Amino acid sequence: MIAGVADTHAAIWFLSGDPRLSAIAKEFFDQAAIARKKIVLSPISLAEVVYLVEKKRLPASAFDDIKTALKNPNHVLEEGPFTAEVVDAMRKVSREAVPDMPDRIVSATAVFLGVPVISRDGRIRASNVQTIW
Repeated sequence: MIAGVADTHAAIWFLSGDPRLSAIAKEFFDQAAIARKKIVLSPISLAEVVYLVEKKRLPASAFDDIKTALKNPNHVLEEGPFTAEVVDAMRKVSREAVPDMPDRIVSATAVFLGVPVISRDGRIRASNVQTIW
């Protein structure tokens, strides 16, 4: 069962124990893990990690850390879908409210799955998308 969708930084911060992850978001991850539920990570977030590593905004190990977590069937993180249905759900996330395409895809994934998105992003949080932070 899927509990939520993590945006890129929420997933990175959870994996690295970064204090920038809010206490509420950390508790959501922890409770999902205890309940053996999954937090989905959109494939667009994997692409964003590669991009941010190349720009030296994330450590070189960030992509491998995420891949390792996603390969572990017992880890709370799980790769999510990027399908025509997710793209269709983008129409329910206003481009004016969430103009960044990767953020819209992450948000649309949550809308498609009917779960909240875990994100610090102010635009996502101000949109009509249910958000945990």
